[in-house]
Amino acid sequence: MPKYSVVVPFHNEEDNVTVMYDRLKAIMEQIGDPFELVFVDDGSSDRSYRLLEEITAVDSRVLVVKLRRNFGQTSALAAGFDHAQGDFILSMDGDLQHDPSEIPNFLAKLEEGYDVVSGWRKDRIDNFVMRRIPSRCANWLMAKLSGVDIHDFGTTFKAYRREVIHNIPLYGEMHRFIPALASWYGASICEIPIKNVNRERGKSHYGISRTFRVFFDLMTIRFLLKYMSRPMHFFGSLGASSMLGGIALSAWLLVLKIFTHQPVMEQHGPLFVIAGVLILAGIQMLAIGLVGELQVRHYHQSQYRAPYTIDRLVRLRTPENPGMLHEG
Repeated sequence: MPKYSVVVPFHNEEDNVTVMYDRLKAIMEQIGDPFELVFVDDGSSDRSYRLLEEITAVDSRVLVVKLRRNFGQTSALAAGFDHAQGDFILSMDGDLQHDPSEIPNFLAKLEEGYDVVSGWRKDRIDNFVMRRIPSRCANWLMAKLSGVDIHDFGTTFKAYRREVIHNIPLYGEMHRFIPALASWYGASICEIPIKNVNRERGKSHYGISRTFRVFFDLMTIRFLLKYMSRPMHFFGSLGASSMLGGIALSAWLLVLKIFTHQPVMEQHGPLFVIAGVLILAGIQMLAIGLVGELQVRHYHQSQYRAPYTIDRLVRLRTPENPGMLHEG
C-alpha cells in the first residue's frame, strides 16, 4: 500500500500531462516512501487521456480515472480522493502552476500532526484587478464566515490525512472550502507559503465569472457550517418571527375593530393583507425547516452518492498480476 497519494485533475492539458508526470515522479522518488499518482481526466476533448493512458502502460504507480464528461474540478478531485489509497493525500492542479518540488514541505507538516495543510500563494503574480482583488475579498470573507484563519482558500495545492478528506462530502464547487468543512469536523489546519508561477503551456480555464460563483458558494458554506445538521434552527427562527409579526399586527387591528369600531378593511386594508402574508410566510418557513430536517435524516441514513460518473480506471498491473488493469 502506498504511503502517499498525489491527486491531479486534468482538463484539456495535453501540453502539461507528460511534464507534470516527470516532475512528480522525480520528487516522489526522492522522498523514498511508497507512493501513487492518481490522475483524473475530467472529460478532456484533447489528447490528455491518451497521454495519461500511455503513462500507465509504463508505470504501475499511476492510476488514471477517466470521467465520462467534464464534471468540474470539485467532482474530479472527489473522484481522485475516492480512489486514492495512501495514508497522506496531496492535491495539485495539472497546469504546472503548482511546483512539485514543494511537496516535501506539505508532508513535513503532516508528519508534525496536522490534518490539513493548505498552500498560500503569498506573492501572487496574476492579474491584479481580475484575479487578485476578487480573490483577496473572497478569502477574507471566507475566513470571517468560517472561523478558519488562513489566507488562501482557493488553491488546490493542499495535503490531507486520508481519514479527514474521506469524511468530507464534495459536490458543486466546494473544493475551495475544504479547510472550512474540515474544521467543522474538528481537523487541525495549517498554512504554508507556496510559489505562484505563470502557466508555462496551454490556456487558463479560469475567468471573472468564477467570482460570482464564489460569492454564492460563500453563502452556501456559511449556511452549511452553521445549520447543516439543524436547518430547523434557521428556517424555524425566520418562520416564528414572521408569524409573531403577523399575529401582533392582526391583534392590533382586532383591538381597533373592537374598541374603536373602525372599518379595518377600508382604513387599514394594506396592513391587514401584510399581516396575513406574514403569517402564511411563517407557516411556509416552518414547513421548509421540517422538510430540511427530514432531508438531513435521510442524508445520514442513506448511502453516499458520488457526484461523478467514471468511464474507466487504468493502471498497469504489478509483476504478481501482469497485464493492464482496464475497467469500464
